[in-house]
Amino acid sequence: VVQWGDAGGVNQQFRLADSSDGYVRLINRNSGKAVEVQDASTVDGAKVVQFTDWGGANQQWQLIRVDGGSALPSTFRWSSSGILAGPKPDAQHPDVVAIKDFSIVRHNNQWLTFATTAGPTSYWGLAQFNFGDWSQAASAPHTYLDTSPMGGGYRAAPQVFYFAPQNLWYMVYQTGPPTYSTSTNPADPRSWSAPRLLMSEEPQIVKDNKGKGTWIDFWVICDTTNCHLFFSDDNGHIYRAETSLANFPNGFGNTRMVMSDTKNNLFEATNVYKVAGSNQYLLLQEAISNTSGRRYFRSFTSTSLTGNWTPHAATENEPFASRGNVTFPGGVWTEDISHGEMVRANNDQTLTINPCRLQYVYQGIDPRADGDYISKPWRMGLLTQTNSTC
Repeated sequence: VVQWGDAGGVNQQFRLADSSDGYVRLINRNSGKAVEVQDASTVDGAKVVQFTDWGGANQQWQLIRVDGGSALPSTFRWSSSGILAGPKPDAQHPDVVAIKDFSIVRHNNQWLTFATTAGPTSYWGLAQFNFGDWSQAASAPHTYLDTSPMGGGYRAAPQVFYFAPQNLWYMVYQTGPPTYSTSTNPADPRSWSAPRLLMSEEPQIVKDNKGKGTWIDFWVICDTTNCHLFFSDDNGHIYRAETSLANFPNGFGNTRMVMSDTKNNLFEATNVYKVAGSNQYLLLQEAISNTSGRRYFRSFTSTSLTGNWTPHAATENEPFASRGNVTFPGGVWTEDISHGEMVRANNDQTLTINPCRLQYVYQGIDPRADGDYISKPWRMGLLTQTNSTC
């Protein structure tokens, strides 16, 4: 491995692949090989080379921030963009009034953005739009994914990631049960495959506890051994099913409840991420204020995807993100901070985020909006952390 002037070539591009205990591997985009210390040497001046990724200790690196700060701050402060994007009805979807439930990845110098669309007669569906810079989001054309092999019918709440073991992109979404489509070229909206199920039947534990709620908002994240499917029930519970990394996307089972609270305190939109450079995971859950009725996010942390989740920024007074800890330099356009996704440090199944200067793509809504939920005009915004210690 040598240093050279920054030409932006694929041989100069690396992605982070997760290893255990907070370590990562550096995988070269051109060769697909890992950066390693040759012959597992521990002496000063040892050569660093590329080699087939086999997960050895000499291929594992730890990201250490030079300021020595903590992995995540105990409190958060954010600045919000204005409205970045809104719906784009067309002849086949004439009354779409909302885009929401965003998933976003950075791929080949573009933001690939996936969203639920909603309208009184267009009902629920999915759309994709791509753009290079945040300022271009509003003008980006929308492609409705019912024009892809994914087809029509109820589709909502997408999550997109690259599953490195199969060199394949996955979109997880809901059609009732958890569903997925795949692509080898995620920038092409019409490349997504016909839907297939991750789980065919609602787990009994969900049926027993959801009350008047529903099985909703499916989220996949993998560690070095297993893939985990998180979801909610709109009734104060978070669940997790699992399968082996080798068996994904098949075999999800062993569903258990991982958190329980009131309906408003644990509503929906579970997000889970690996915090880069640490042995820490971050879980975000949308909540509803008991006083204002507005949406906001609480956060929890754990050292394992199968472990216990500890409240982090989890109160309404000090949440992960709410109207109370978000400023709007261009003017307040929403009182709700609702379903979206963190901007990630990589695109793979580990869902790794950089704890320095976090960003969150979210859905907001005009505070004066009223009416049925399917008619509410949700729009896209971006939160940028303002109190980073990095």
